[in-house]
Amino acid sequence: GTILVFVPSILLSGFMFPIASMPRFFQVVTLANPLRHYMKIVRAIFLKGVGPSAVWPEHLVLLVIGGAVFIVAASRFEKRLR
Repeated sequence: GTILVFVPSILLSGFMFPIASMPRFFQVVTLANPLRHYMKIVRAIFLKGVGPSAVWPEHLVLLVIGGAVFIVAASRFEKRLR
């Protein structure tokens, strides 16, 4: 199962291939990939030397994705207890 999740996640993160050179469909799909936003933060900090004020939108996106995953996981966990 790991290969089915992590390999596409890495390929669609922009780590190996630039997102701008991907077909438009995959560019839209990568917006739901947390690794894409993390890579954008890492590049901005290490390559450009920016501060937290420049990468807060990416942090906000990661917070929203994490919150959505948490809500889905909590609701599924509650159903298993009943």
